[in-house]
Amino acid sequence: MRGKTGHLAWYRTDEAAVDVAFLHGFSDSAQCWEPLIAAMPGVRALAIDARGHGESGLPEEPIRYDGHRDDAASVLSELPDAVVVVGHSMGAMAAAHLAAARPDLVRAVVLEDPPNGTADPQDKPWSEPAWLAELRALDVAERIARAEPGWSEDELEPWAVSKGQVNPHLFDLTFRDGVPLTDLLAKITCPVLLIHGDTDRGSLISHEYAERCAQAAGGDFRAAHLPGAGHSVRRDNRPQYLAELTSFLEGPGRRA
Repeated sequence: MRGKTGHLAWYRTDEAAVDVAFLHGFSDSAQCWEPLIAAMPGVRALAIDARGHGESGLPEEPIRYDGHRDDAASVLSELPDAVVVVGHSMGAMAAAHLAAARPDLVRAVVLEDPPNGTADPQDKPWSEPAWLAELRALDVAERIARAEPGWSEDELEPWAVSKGQVNPHLFDLTFRDGVPLTDLLAKITCPVLLIHGDTDRGSLISHEYAERCAQAAGGDFRAAHLPGAGHSVRRDNRPQYLAELTSFLEGPGRRA
């Protein structure tokens, strides 16, 4: 089932209910979650295209995590019950903002390798990253050839297609860095699972920072390190990612 809420496009696997909502990372799309969702047949899922990504529109305003938070809230507010929110990178920071500000919508949250944030967030100009510009200039088959070796076959096409869906006007807008993740965790009272990989492979979260997150957390918190994974943790180590996520959904993240 596909639909739109305002400028936001989304899809869900069940018309009657949602258990878990998924927020993707920068330059990905809702469809990038499909391989993981397909591996969890018992989960009723909702995945949202972030503004300027996938099939969503792009409001003429600065890019901020507060905006991503409010976007997700506008979709989740249409659901009858609070859900588990799973986010990756940009989507993980949006999920943390959402869980901190709207506990009525989020019963538990999973953060896949979020950025750390900064102590002094400011509005800044930005430009399209060179790696994304290079990928956007290629066709889908050529993008697939640039994907990380070792990813499952079903990850490749959604990842490649999503790069061509990024709205280039995104880079004409200013953006604001997020507040420190530790500050957000201090405000989150629902259960939190932080999943990260190895920093030498590109993970944004180190063991030391994960420990700082644990100390800052205002509620039930667990960090899971997946060895051999980089920033795209679930793509680099899907079996262990699935095991951690499933255990969380059946334990701290289960519906009361």
